[in-house]
Amino acid sequence: MRNFAKLLPQRIEMKIRPIHSILIANRGEIASRIIRTCRKMGIKSIAVFSDADSDGLFVREADIAVHIGESSPSLSYLDQNKIIQVAKQQGADAIHPGYGFLSENAGFAQSCEDEGIIFIGPNPKAIEAMGSKSRAKALMREHDVPVIPGYQGDDQSLATLIDAAKKVGFPLLLKATAGGGGKGMRIVHKVSELEKSIAAAKRESLSAFGDDELIIERYIAKGRHIEFQIFGDKHGNALHILERECSIQRRYQKVLEESPSPVLDEALREQMGEAAVKAAKALSYDNAGTVEFIFDDTSQDFFFLEVNTRLQVEHPVTEEVTGLDLVQLQIEVAEGRALSLQQVDIKSKGYAIEARLYAEDASNDFLPATGVVRHWEVPEVEGLRVETAVQSGSEISIHYDPMIAKLIVWDSTRSGAHRKMAYTLRHLKCLGLTTNQDFLLHLFEQVDINAGNYDTHYIQNKVMLDELGIKTTAQQQLAGIAVTLHNWQERESQRKLLRSVPSGWRNSPYAPQQVSYLFGDEEILIQYRAQDDGSFEFLQAENAHQVELIDVDAHSVTFRLDGIQYNIGIASKNNEYYTHSPEIGNLRLLEKPRFPQKEAEKVKGGYEAPMPSQIIKVLVEAGQAVKTGDGLMVISSMKMENTIEADMDGVVEEIYAAEGQNVEAGFLLLKLK
Repeated sequence: MRNFAKLLPQRIEMKIRPIHSILIANRGEIASRIIRTCRKMGIKSIAVFSDADSDGLFVREADIAVHIGESSPSLSYLDQNKIIQVAKQQGADAIHPGYGFLSENAGFAQSCEDEGIIFIGPNPKAIEAMGSKSRAKALMREHDVPVIPGYQGDDQSLATLIDAAKKVGFPLLLKATAGGGGKGMRIVHKVSELEKSIAAAKRESLSAFGDDELIIERYIAKGRHIEFQIFGDKHGNALHILERECSIQRRYQKVLEESPSPVLDEALREQMGEAAVKAAKALSYDNAGTVEFIFDDTSQDFFFLEVNTRLQVEHPVTEEVTGLDLVQLQIEVAEGRALSLQQVDIKSKGYAIEARLYAEDASNDFLPATGVVRHWEVPEVEGLRVETAVQSGSEISIHYDPMIAKLIVWDSTRSGAHRKMAYTLRHLKCLGLTTNQDFLLHLFEQVDINAGNYDTHYIQNKVMLDELGIKTTAQQQLAGIAVTLHNWQERESQRKLLRSVPSGWRNSPYAPQQVSYLFGDEEILIQYRAQDDGSFEFLQAENAHQVELIDVDAHSVTFRLDGIQYNIGIASKNNEYYTHSPEIGNLRLLEKPRFPQKEAEKVKGGYEAPMPSQIIKVLVEAGQAVKTGDGLMVISSMKMENTIEADMDGVVEEIYAAEGQNVEAGFLLLKLK
C-alpha cells in the first residue's frame, strides 16, 4: 500500500486501552486480511474456525486458532456466546467482526462491551440506529442529509401504503426496512401492480427478516451506487476517505468497485463527502463505516441510501488510492486514540478497481457453485493485490458466501487500471470448479465499462448472460488437444511394458487414435497420430495440424500448434477436465465414455436438488395435497435461499430429505403423485 496521506502526530489520551490480542470473529479472506495488519502492528491474532474451515489458510496464518463448532454459521460464526467465551478464555483484548456474520449486530457489540472486550467497530447505538431503513432515513433528514422522496411510517395498512405510493408516483420502489441483499424489494411501474407487489414484498421480508415493515421510495431509473468511506473516533472527530463507485451489480450485490468515480467532479465530490460526514456526526460515529448514496445520472442529484456500520468488502480500493491501512485505523480508534488524520490530509492518487471472483455460473443466473480449487495460480502484474484465503486444494462449500477472491489493481490512470485488470483475468488460473472469471473479463472488454458509462442496471440491460458460456470450435479444439496431450504424456510416463512399441500403435497405420469430449451437449472429436520424431499430427475435418509437445507438468501443458506456442492450464478429476488459457478462457470438458452408459432414470414426480444445498425447511408432509406453485422445500446454498415449488397439482408421496441435512446436486428431495 502507498503512503500518500500525511499523518498527524497522535494525541495522547488517558483513556487509551492498548490492544495486544484480537479475536477475529470471521473466516476466509477477511480473516486473513485482519491477521496481516495484526502481524504488522505486533498484535496477537486469534482465529476461530468451523468444521468446514479446519484446513483453511486463515487458520494456519493466525497465531492461534480455536475450533468453535459445526459448519453451519448458526452453530459457529454466528454463535455469540461461544465466540465471547473463546475470547475470554484466550485473554483477547478485542474482537474484530470483519464484515457479514456479527459485524452489524448491535446486541453482539453490546455484549462485548458488557464483558469488557473491545468491539472493533462503531458503538452499539450507531449500529442499532442504522438497523432500520425507515428510522435511518428519518435521522438523516433531521441532519440535512438528502434522502429519496417517499414514505416511511408506522402505519403499514394497505390503504395507507397505496395512498402514499400514489403521492410518490411511478415507477417506485418497495423496500423492506430491515432488509438487505435485495430481499423484500419490488419495483412497481403502475397502480395495477401495487397491491400484489406490496403483499409479495411483505411476505418475503417477513420470511427473511421476521419483520414485514416497508418503505416506499421514488425509483431512480438511471442511477449509480456511490458510497463514501467514513471514519469517526471517540473524541467527536469524523471525516470521509473519499468515494467508491459500486454501480456494477447483480442481484443487488456488487461485482466491480472503483475509485475515483468516473462521474464525480471535485465540487460534487466535496458536496457528497460533506453529506457523508454529516451522517457520521448524526450517529456519533466512532469507527469505520460507509455511507451509501444513489446518484441520479439524469438530474445529477444524490440521495442517502444507508450506512453500513462495518468495514466493507471493497475497502482495499480506498486503501490503494490513499495509502492508508483501514484495519489499522480501526484498531487505533478502538483503542481510544484520536484520528491521526484531518479531512485536508485525505488525498487520492491514481485509480484502483476491484473485481470479485465468485464460484458461480454467470450464464445460469449466477447460480452458486461448489467444488475444490484444484489449481490456483495468480499472474505477476505490477499493481495487482489479491485478497483471498484460497489456495490449491481449498474447498468452496455450501455453507458460506461463494466469493473466492478479490482482485484489486492500482495504476496511475483509469485506463491503465482497467487494462491491467483485463490482463489479470486472462491469465489467472482458478481450476476445478465453475467461476465468474470469463464474465468479469467480458465486463472489462466492454467499451461502456471502460468509458465509465454505466449504471446499476448495466448487467441486466446490456449483458447477454446466456451467451457467456459459448466457445468457438477453435477454442473447443484447442482445449481438447491440450487435454489429450496431457493425458498422453501421463500414460507414457506410467507405461512399463513394451516401451519400444510406438505410442498408439495400430495394425492399420491409417487409423488414427481418437478420443471424444463433451462440452455441454456438444461433442468434440479429437483424432491424432504420434509421429516417430516425437511430434503429433492432429486431424480436424480435412485439415492436418502439426503439434510439438514442449512441456508437461501436473497442471499445465505447453505445445506448439502449427508453429504457434500455447500454455494451457489443466485440472482434472476422473473424466472431468477444467482448462484455461488467455485464448480459450475457462473451458470444462467431460471425456466421453468409449461405450454407451445407461442414463440414470428420472423418478416420475421427483424433485431434485439443483445444486449442493442444505435443507432449511420442509414445507409439506407426506400425504398433503399441493397445487402448482406451492412451496415444497426451502434449500440454501452459499447464503442464497431457494424455494422448490410444485410444477403440478398432486399429493406428496414421499419425502427423502430432512431439515438441516446437506445434500449433493441431483439428490432426490421428494416425490409427488
